[in-house]
Amino acid sequence: QVQLVESGGGLVQAGGSLRLSCAASGRFNGISAMGWYRQALGKQRELVALISSGGASNYAESVKGRFTISRDNAKNTVSLQMNSLKPEDTAVYYCNAYILNTDWSDYWGQGTQVTVSS
Repeated sequence: QVQLVESGGGLVQAGGSLRLSCAASGRFNGISAMGWYRQALGKQRELVALISSGGASNYAESVKGRFTISRDNAKNTVSLQMNSLKPEDTAVYYCNAYILNTDWSDYWGQGTQVTVSS
């Protein structure tokens, strides 16, 4: 069974930094794109950052220049370095990966809370 396990959320003051990590485990035959999404209270889930297996990345406009996504293909991990955090970054952050098991499917982590105080 494929699992995505996240770590690194927490409470931070505005202007601070946090680093989120996500590791894929279980039996699978490959990972394509990996990414981070977030969902604030009362809002829809939105894409934060995405990275291809080759390392190409893209970001939501709201986080460009502040967040950096990276991945380690050997370890099946993806990370999100978040700097200059703002109160509006407060949300539950979800790891996502497109994984080949018996076929290609989207997998999600359980979510990790990030709270930025003003």
